[in-house]
Amino acid sequence: MVDPELLKEPTMEERLQKILARAGIGSRRDCDSLIEQGRVTVNGKVALPGTKADPRKDTILLDGRRIASPEPLKYIAFYKPRGVISAVESPDPRPTVLDLVPSETRLFPVGRLDTESEGLILLTNDGELANRLTHPKFGHEKEYRVLVARRPDENQLATWRRGVVLEDGLQTLPAEVRVESTYGKGAWLRVILREGRKRQIREVGDRIGLPVVRIIRIRIGTLQLGKLKPREWRNLSPQEIKALKGQSRVARPKSKKKITKNHPQKPLKGNKRTRP
Repeated sequence: MVDPELLKEPTMEERLQKILARAGIGSRRDCDSLIEQGRVTVNGKVALPGTKADPRKDTILLDGRRIASPEPLKYIAFYKPRGVISAVESPDPRPTVLDLVPSETRLFPVGRLDTESEGLILLTNDGELANRLTHPKFGHEKEYRVLVARRPDENQLATWRRGVVLEDGLQTLPAEVRVESTYGKGAWLRVILREGRKRQIREVGDRIGLPVVRIIRIRIGTLQLGKLKPREWRNLSPQEIKALKGQSRVARPKSKKKITKNHPQKPLKGNKRTRP
């Protein structure tokens, strides 16, 4: 006679934040926050941090609604223009990055920029990748072109490279900083960071006497902004996706994927005068 235990379907439990992230709710850290807020239930009980579940058997609800089955993973590189919020929802009439990229798949932004900054944003529903790109332990680089109102001296550059103590009392990690070109009374800098603190570049500039006029992010990890212009977007190539996930040695692939224009506006050029 067959043991009844052998006829039972094996349990495939895993951490709840991983299930939510795979369903496109957000990054694993975002999903952790939802669980801590008591907004997630499993089989009618409020989930706690560390809760495990089996999405095939358990009823998992977010704000009273059952989470959707995992959708096909999607990856989009988008040039966020100024005045657009890097969030899923906007607290005011300003548009979000998702308002400018049509998609039937629920996406969320990875690598946020403040409203007045511009450049590369990754839009995806891959919570695992989002966690990999944003968690400090992975130390992924983010590269920026930064226009400052004054020409920096060597002491200012050296201070920025070593690290600067910000208002919260914490010192920034060492950064790569070099002058790319002069521009009127100011200069364009190339800055590479391995952390992502809120408004970090602007605050560092203020602290060392280099007011920041403009910020353009041109790289997240191995993903390049490339030839995208403000409001344009494109799907990532398989090679780019593998590189971001650390499955490829291709550091900076050149994509020939189709670029989609969404009400394009003429980008500001580095050799023309801009207003702060």
